[in-house]
Amino acid sequence: MKRSGLLFIIFLFTINIYGQDVRGKIVTRIISSTYLKNSGGENPDRKISVYLPPDYDQSAQRYPVIYYLHGFMGNDSISPNMKTILDMGISKKKIRPFILVISDQYTIYEGSFYTNSSLTGNWADFTAKELVAYMDKNFRTIDDKESRGIGGHSMGGYGAIKIAMLYPDVFSSVYALSPGLLAFVKEFGPNSTSYKELGNIKTHDDLKKTYYPKVLVAAARAWSPNPLNPPFYCDLPFTYKGDSLIVNNKVLQLWNDNMPVYMVEKYADNLRKLKAIKLDWGRNDANRFPVQCGMFSQTLENLGINHYAEEYIGDHTNKIWTTDGRVLNELLPFFNDYLKFDK
Repeated sequence: MKRSGLLFIIFLFTINIYGQDVRGKIVTRIISSTYLKNSGGENPDRKISVYLPPDYDQSAQRYPVIYYLHGFMGNDSISPNMKTILDMGISKKKIRPFILVISDQYTIYEGSFYTNSSLTGNWADFTAKELVAYMDKNFRTIDDKESRGIGGHSMGGYGAIKIAMLYPDVFSSVYALSPGLLAFVKEFGPNSTSYKELGNIKTHDDLKKTYYPKVLVAAARAWSPNPLNPPFYCDLPFTYKGDSLIVNNKVLQLWNDNMPVYMVEKYADNLRKLKAIKLDWGRNDANRFPVQCGMFSQTLENLGINHYAEEYIGDHTNKIWTTDGRVLNELLPFFNDYLKFDK
């Protein structure tokens, strides 16, 4: 009887530690944004999804926050699989308990590019100012840049790098997973077919059926909006007349001003204020992400900006939110090392 009683007590103790306490929860909110008021038809009311760690409701503890930026065509949703990975990060002690938030930056053409735009709204300010202020007011965060990290995948990786560059007094560290549109390469370069294809598209419905032309329009509405240029109300750096390339140098400069490889020199001092910078990319990514990520890392190295850059065996999506993937095994441990967890 004594042995049975002891085993029962051990069983209850195990349930308490490994069952009840390892599952966080997801809550959603709507932010009626001041920064996102716009003339481009975008909804300024933005949904956010927040991951709260186990025991959040039973304690008075304050937590660091990871601001996670979703990719092109994505939104704020934290899927059951993503939540499992976040729970696993804590249960496996990859990271101490933390809060993670994703804001919905899906636009008419499926991505804000986390950029302040005179047409679509000030998405960078919304992320770095309004969202951060909202989180600090409404959740038990540690209200300190040392306890804020920013990360994201693809377009979100681009946004994480860019916002970290622009707001080094808000965030202390950045992790970019396969960041895109860091430079003019392949599908986004002048000799791709993307610009020719876009030149033949005249309607919203036809554009929505494409991928790269749609990305170009979304980026252009962020970086080079033009309310006098229908149907998409933006200008492009490259167009074609027949097979002849036409370069708009003014617009090209605007795009350079928004692509991180070309921004580094101007914002080098801001990057040096960050505690830690990391980017990674899959070797087999089909869209030349290895090229532009390598360019960005080399540019940082040339300017003496300390950072981590890593290529792994994978493609653009297959090792991100998986048990053998980058979020669980690299991004969360990175923020565990570099964020401040104590008030």
